[in-house]
Amino acid sequence: MLFNLFNKKKEDTETTPETGYHALKVRDIIRETSEAITIVFEKPAQEMSYESGQFLTLILPMEGKEIRRSYSLCTSPLIDPHPSVTVKRVASGKVSNYLNDTLKPGDTLQVMEPKGTFITPMHVDNQRHVVMFGGGSGITPLISLIKSLLHSEPHSRVSLIYANRSEETIIFKNQLEALQKQYPGHFHVLHVLEEPSKGFACTPGMVTADRVPELLSQLPYQEPQTEYFLCGPQGMMDEVMKALRAMKIGPRLIHKESFVAGPNQKKEPAAVAADADTQAGWDTGTSVGAFGNTHKPVTEAHEVTIRYEGETYRFVVAPESSILQTALALDIDLPYSCQSGLCTACMGKCTSGRMKLDEEDSLTEEDLKEGFVLTCVGHPLTSDVVIEIE
Repeated sequence: MLFNLFNKKKEDTETTPETGYHALKVRDIIRETSEAITIVFEKPAQEMSYESGQFLTLILPMEGKEIRRSYSLCTSPLIDPHPSVTVKRVASGKVSNYLNDTLKPGDTLQVMEPKGTFITPMHVDNQRHVVMFGGGSGITPLISLIKSLLHSEPHSRVSLIYANRSEETIIFKNQLEALQKQYPGHFHVLHVLEEPSKGFACTPGMVTADRVPELLSQLPYQEPQTEYFLCGPQGMMDEVMKALRAMKIGPRLIHKESFVAGPNQKKEPAAVAADADTQAGWDTGTSVGAFGNTHKPVTEAHEVTIRYEGETYRFVVAPESSILQTALALDIDLPYSCQSGLCTACMGKCTSGRMKLDEEDSLTEEDLKEGFVLTCVGHPLTSDVVIEIE
């Protein structure tokens, strides 16, 4: 069925039942620190599979509209029976404060299917050193990866360099200590604290580019095959990236997940996918791809065709709007979350036409070459753009 949506609203069309969503009942709420809770969900009625490092998008009805926020799963699908996310309170964050103050066991939350490419293939024969740099609530996807790696790869070693303000703000402190005891010789944690506690083993200060080599030298494992995973405040990750580049670490060995602010929100966490330094193949706002100079602004409206859940939608996107913004204004319920181009929830495959992306960090070089795009930061440059969304 084809929908021409130049002026047509959702109520004028036939719809099919939504897929890719789950109603999850809250089983328990664990207070991790004074600022963070872990929300433990019951197993969903329908199967919901995920990989370590992925995230859930929570959908909450607030102020007469749906608000979506993405939070990384802190559990391992290999060993943890119940999927869980950890939410750290943000001073101006509507959702994080609501979840910390109001949510209780027995409540049900609507969530989207787990997404994200901040993952790594795991195999029992792998023998590698995985170094993780975490900061604050950036530990959430890292601990999921840590548990799965230790469980799946008996010949690999995992090191965590974890930065926090103080001992009291360390999320999963007891879990990390237990994992070190459970996997001696395979897992090591180096805490970096701005405000060290007397009697608590840590390195004082902050994670900066000039200190990264020193921190790495303190790790007990020095393996030739090493991969790096980063998640935390953008400033910290920028410092680590600067140091790793200076050390001539190739981009394929570095994986990064950011917490970013989406539209109309400040510092609310949104999980995003792995980062690649070199992107090519599609027009983006930050580089010149194979399709022309992308720094030119979009000045014309173009028609876009979207194929999603067995339906086809056609509508015109104005120069100042993204494809997702236009679709939502027409009541087309496309998948999305952060609306910042960093969580990949809105990803689709462009099979025709030319596009400009304002942001591409969450797409790998392979993604871009295969034609994957993000509708929340995507603008059509021609009127033959066709995007297929799974």
